[in-house]
Amino acid sequence: MLTHEDKELLAKKGISEEKIAEQLACFEKGFPYLKLSAAASVENGGIMKAEDKDFEWYLAAWDAYKDGDKKIVKFVPASGAASRMFKNMFEFLGADYDKPTTDFEKKFFDHIHDFAFYNDLNAACMDNTGKNIDALLSEQNYKAIVSNLLEAAGLNYGALPKGLLKFHRYADGVRTPLEEHLVEGALYAAGKNGEVNVHFTVSTEHRALFEKLVAAKVGEYEAKYGTKFHISFSEQKPSTDTVAADMDNKPFRDKDGKLLFRPGGHGALIENLNDLDADIVFIKNIDNVVPDRLKADTVTYKKLLAGVLVTLQKQAFEYLELLDSGHYSHEQLETIIRFVQQQLRCRRTDLKELEDADLVIYLRKKLNRPMRVCGMVKNVGEPGGGPFLAYNPDGTISLQILESSQIDMKDPEKKAMFEKGTHFNPVDLVCAIRDYKGNKFNLLEHVDKATGFISYKSKNGKDLKALELPGLWNGSMSDWNTVFVEVPLSTFNPVKTVNDLLREQHQ
Repeated sequence: MLTHEDKELLAKKGISEEKIAEQLACFEKGFPYLKLSAAASVENGGIMKAEDKDFEWYLAAWDAYKDGDKKIVKFVPASGAASRMFKNMFEFLGADYDKPTTDFEKKFFDHIHDFAFYNDLNAACMDNTGKNIDALLSEQNYKAIVSNLLEAAGLNYGALPKGLLKFHRYADGVRTPLEEHLVEGALYAAGKNGEVNVHFTVSTEHRALFEKLVAAKVGEYEAKYGTKFHISFSEQKPSTDTVAADMDNKPFRDKDGKLLFRPGGHGALIENLNDLDADIVFIKNIDNVVPDRLKADTVTYKKLLAGVLVTLQKQAFEYLELLDSGHYSHEQLETIIRFVQQQLRCRRTDLKELEDADLVIYLRKKLNRPMRVCGMVKNVGEPGGGPFLAYNPDGTISLQILESSQIDMKDPEKKAMFEKGTHFNPVDLVCAIRDYKGNKFNLLEHVDKATGFISYKSKNGKDLKALELPGLWNGSMSDWNTVFVEVPLSTFNPVKTVNDLLREQHQ
């Protein structure tokens, strides 16, 4: 039962009692696994591989679109703290030894001069210890260096978001991921007047720091690239938080008896995406950036994905207008069916049994929805979330990006499909979010609410269950037209640990 205090808290967050009941029911019944048809691959046609002759066509299609009056936005989820990036170094600080012992620790100190943040760290060490990094190294005072990197008295990198850390070194200075995303925006997402819209989702506590960095740097990049930036920010909405449950699936209460809410995961960002005023949206994670010398592949393939998207969208719009006219032949319907099945990769087994009137309803429904083209890179090492052909609630089979938690690994057939996956999802999407009449889609109507997942956490020593909303590119985009295109591994260079910054791609 909810108390008066509970109801006040819900009202403050903008969460209805019905939503709480829905979430508690999810803990009770869990989430079903998705029914798979196959892992998507180049061989089975689930992943498109652009031929050389296609490249020029799609790049030209994107350039022509950019020169029109459409609004293009680059959307960058940037709210995550960098604490996981420094997990190994936090462990070193708390270890009962003082010298680098693990391979990770040795590599960090052996190459400490190669980090873009070295000069800042050196200055922090001087301010706080009176000694520079080399002096501390010669004294074997390694922990002083790490504490100056991670803690508030130094650079505070352990508590800052990745977007504000210094990643790359240039002859004329250093750049953060936020700055690298501005440069990318100028290179592939500028409209006809050289205007670039970039939107960052940030956490409330870091927003002022992001705004300060933008204010300091934006003029420099506008001058360098001859562009005008429009930079906006949003935060994950409190109304997308989810209630935690105890092991009996009752609302979890903290030691003061208050309900505990947790962020709903990155799937909550579908709300932020839904609020954007845009025709085309590029989505890419904050830490997947490279220095300028390696940006050519990124720019080319971003344009390729966008060119594929606007080409497919144009065709879908023409077919929708034809269906609206009421003047079409059965042969034209057959052509539209082939487009939906072969280009948009959405199939329905009983299609031949439908009367023309029902067929038109079906085709209109499948054509008139948000569309996304997603880059897929070849698997290297362990497969992660990846591209699959999966069954939808309406019985159709279409392309979906799935995480391992959505797949029944106890089923040998499904486990084999997952393990044989040739590609994985690097979070490289271009999305079309207006319909053929120019109206914004309500993206919340295209979420599959049955695709969240439950994780196990603890609070003050008590076990709890946490509910994650359907992932942004998983269940939150489940009912979108989806196309996969192979992109090279050179376009995927995430920074998961601080030592990733020592890789050749970030030097």
